[in-house]
Amino acid sequence: MEKRQLGRSGLRVSRMALGTMTWGGDTDAEEAASQLVAFVDAGGTLVDTADIYGEGEAERVLGSLLGDLVPRDDIVLATKAVARRTDGPFGGGASRGALLSALDGSLKRLGTDHVDLWQLHAWDPTVPVAETLAALEYAVNSGKARYVGVSNYSGWQLATAAAGTAAVAPLVSTQVEYSLLERGVDREVVPAAEHHGIGLLPWAPLGRGVLTGKYRSGTPADSRGASSVFAGYVEHHRTDRAARIVQAVATAADGLGTSPLAVALAWVRDRPGVVAPVVGARDTGQLTGSLTAESITLPPAIRSALDDVSAIEAGYPERWPR
Repeated sequence: MEKRQLGRSGLRVSRMALGTMTWGGDTDAEEAASQLVAFVDAGGTLVDTADIYGEGEAERVLGSLLGDLVPRDDIVLATKAVARRTDGPFGGGASRGALLSALDGSLKRLGTDHVDLWQLHAWDPTVPVAETLAALEYAVNSGKARYVGVSNYSGWQLATAAAGTAAVAPLVSTQVEYSLLERGVDREVVPAAEHHGIGLLPWAPLGRGVLTGKYRSGTPADSRGASSVFAGYVEHHRTDRAARIVQAVATAADGLGTSPLAVALAWVRDRPGVVAPVVGARDTGQLTGSLTAESITLPPAIRSALDDVSAIEAGYPERWPR
């Protein structure tokens, strides 16, 4: 698998990341092990998790697989903090106390003394940004985190954080929802990331599963769309606009002799500023399907057609002057 620089840093990662949101829940330890081996065997290195996934179970499962199954040094290990909330004195969020406590908890569950990429899962408006950024600097200075990034930040939030980080702990990545069905970040997040040398890590690059085409004729019983937990998550992208885009993706896939999944993933993977889409899978078979995208490069005509059918309107002030 091809490697790319993560933002304006010396860290090189695979151009696809393995997501672990369902690990320790819908995905048990045995299936997680199978996915991790398949991903590493394909040349993947970047594995993304978070302290809130499965209330920490995803980190525990991943930590149990590092060492004996996959060497720790073969993995670029990424996790996140901020989203966990407690009744304790720090209350979770992005305060210095909450963040550093969360990092120690993640390291314990992962069974390691450092993570390669530590990310802020969300902006916390209740905490001064200087305090939050100081915690990132401490994490890097202490050796507990090699690099730092953010997730789900708007354009102004990303620019504010990037401008406030010290030279010892610059932001190298931002993780955002980005796909043919969700292009809102094109307005301000992508330009902000480009300006500050920050790499994009798209989550839900398959439009929460809708871009695979599985929902074109109904809702499969074994899909997230049929789950009481994830039905709303998927329904968000089941619109008339989405149907037109999915049809275009299916047509492109037929012409290329590949799957809609591979087409949708290749499109977002090669967007300007994107380093590595984060792909989660229910089982190893699904993951294998995503890995086939590594061999796909979309012809310019198809890429242009997909750009057009998925385009979003950008007005003032994104397009100024007109």
